[in-house]
Amino acid sequence: MRLHGAKLSVLLHHHRNFIAARVKWVRDPYLDTAVSKEKDLQQAISLKNQIASSPFKSLPLSSLSLLKPQFNLPSTAQKFFDKYHTFFTRFQPSPSLPVHVKLTPLALLVHKEEQEIHNSPTHRDDAVKRLAKLLMLTKSTRLPLHIVDRFKFDLGLPHNYITSLLSDYPEYFNVCQALDCSSDNKETLHLELLSWRDEFAMSEMEMRAAFMDIKNVKKGERIAFSLSYPNGFDLRKRVKDWVFEWQGLPYTSPYENAFHFNPNGDQAEKWIVALLHELLWLLVSKKTEKENVLILGDYLGIRDRFKKALVHHPGIFYVSNKIRTQTVVLREAYRKDVLVPKHPLVGMRFRYIHLLNKANEPWRKSTAGTLGSWSKRQVASSINRKQRRIVMDKNREGEEQQSNDSSDSEFDEYMDYSEIDSDKDANNDEEAIKSEL
Repeated sequence: MRLHGAKLSVLLHHHRNFIAARVKWVRDPYLDTAVSKEKDLQQAISLKNQIASSPFKSLPLSSLSLLKPQFNLPSTAQKFFDKYHTFFTRFQPSPSLPVHVKLTPLALLVHKEEQEIHNSPTHRDDAVKRLAKLLMLTKSTRLPLHIVDRFKFDLGLPHNYITSLLSDYPEYFNVCQALDCSSDNKETLHLELLSWRDEFAMSEMEMRAAFMDIKNVKKGERIAFSLSYPNGFDLRKRVKDWVFEWQGLPYTSPYENAFHFNPNGDQAEKWIVALLHELLWLLVSKKTEKENVLILGDYLGIRDRFKKALVHHPGIFYVSNKIRTQTVVLREAYRKDVLVPKHPLVGMRFRYIHLLNKANEPWRKSTAGTLGSWSKRQVASSINRKQRRIVMDKNREGEEQQSNDSSDSEFDEYMDYSEIDSDKDANNDEEAIKSEL
C-alpha cells in the first residue's frame, strides 16, 4: 500500500517520539476466539509426538507425567489424558506392566496424514525457507536452539526437525556452540545459517509492493501497514495524526541492519514493526505467544522496543489474554476469527482440535454408545438450550458455538470412520509391548 500526499521530513522523524497519549487496549472477540480454539492444542500435539515417536507407539503413564512442566500442562498428565479421551487412551499391556498411553485410532490416522505433509518435498523446502528467514532476522544469522524450539510449533517444523529435516540441508544449517547473550553469556547450542541467502532477503511487505509494481522500495518508497481495529476502538485525534504520518515514513526491510537509527525515533519504530510483522508472517498461524517474541527480543537486545511496538500499534497487532497466556496475533491475517492464508498444517491442526472438542461432548463420552450418567432427557435439554442460544443470542458466544458446529460437520464429512479398526490396533500394540518387555 502506497501513501500519497504525505510530504514529511525524514530527518524530523528520526528524532520524533510516539505521541504521549495512552492507547487503550480493547478486546477483540473474534481474535480471542481464534486463539481460544487452540486451547490445549500445542500440549496435546507435543504429547502426541512423544508417543508416536516411541517404538511401539505408546509410553508408560509414569514417564509422560514427568513432562508436565516441559509441556506446560494445565493439570496432571493423567487428568489431561482422561479429559481428552478421544485423543489419548490408557491401557495396561498385562497385570504385571504399568499403565501405558497411546493415541486413539482417529488421532493416529490424523498423525499419519500430518507426517505425509512433513515429508513432502514442497513442505520441507517451505519449512527450510521459513527457518532460514527467521535466522536472517538476526544480525548474526544464528539463534540459540532453545529459542528456535520455542518457535518450532509455530514455524510448522517437524518434531525432530534437526535430524529429520536439517540434516538433509547441510549447505544451509549448522549446529554450533556459541555465547547466548539472552542467558548470561553462557555457551549453548546454536543453530546458524551458513551463508546469507539473497533470494530470501525480501519481506512479505516488499513482495507485496513488488507485486503491485511499486519501484525503488529500498530507496525510500513509502510502504504502509494494513490497519484494522475492533468495534468500540477509538484513537484520539492526535494519535490518528501521528499514525498517518508514521505510515508515510520510508520502509526499512527487517533484513537490513537498522541499528544506526535513533532507537527512540519513529523511523526506528517502523523498522521494529516491520521486523515483528515479518516474524509473525513466517509463522503458519500468524500468531505466537508473547513470551516467545520477548525472549527473541532479549536475544536481539530490543525486548523493550518490541513491547512498545505492540502497545503503540493495536491496528497491526493484537495481544489476546486467552488460554492461560498472552498471544500476539497479526491482525491482517484474519477475517473475524478465520485465518486467511491457508497452510496444510493448519488443516491438520483443525482436525486435532475437532478430536479435542469431541471429548467435551457428553453424549459421546461412552465408547459403547450408551449415555452413561447422562440421561436422554438431560441430553435433549442440553441440545434445546444450545438451539435457543443459536437462535436468540446475538452475542459473541452464540457466534462461537455456530462456528464450532459448522467445523464439526465439515470434519465428519472429511473423515472416513469405516477405515479404522480400533480393536485390531489395540491388540497389536499390546502384543508388541508384551513381547518386548
